[in-house]
Amino acid sequence: MTIAALGDSLTQGFGLHVEDGFVPQLEAWLRAQGADVEVINAGVSGDTTAGGLRRAAWTMTPEVDAVIVTLGGNDLLRGIDPAVSRANLDGILRIAQDAGVEVLLVGLDAPSNYGPAYEAAFDTMYVELAQQYGTDYYADFFSPLNDGTDLDAARALYLQRDGLHPSAAGVAKIVGGIGPAVLDLISK
Repeated sequence: MTIAALGDSLTQGFGLHVEDGFVPQLEAWLRAQGADVEVINAGVSGDTTAGGLRRAAWTMTPEVDAVIVTLGGNDLLRGIDPAVSRANLDGILRIAQDAGVEVLLVGLDAPSNYGPAYEAAFDTMYVELAQQYGTDYYADFFSPLNDGTDLDAARALYLQRDGLHPSAAGVAKIVGGIGPAVLDLISK
């Protein structure tokens, strides 16, 4: 099975040795679980949902069986209107549906610094789009990093110095969290 991971720097593996990135670690984790899978890195550092939409059709080639969509972080950092992000994600999901490609849509937890209305619109777009398209859904890419330690300790353990991108250890935790959802995707 071939899975494309369509995303931004979190998918691409920003700041990490190639083998420590999300895609290689996820592929290794899946294979350790007995999955005969290849995961293609379709992550572009700095990409927004608009960039993902522009790349979606040529990412979902006939050999791609499933796609993991991890986009929205750069939209969030730039304060892009969630309605715009939602429309872009909707376009990606429509392309996947038309191509007959199964999808795991991965959300992010928006901070409150843009206000409660922005936060609610951003957080709910993933849930609502997953329901609309009947796709698999994983609520928050970073949720495995919140392992009960205090926030400063978690940042020191699992994030790079920029405070945004996971370290190799952070990616391993993320893969351990999202891996079962990807196995469910494969089973479809």
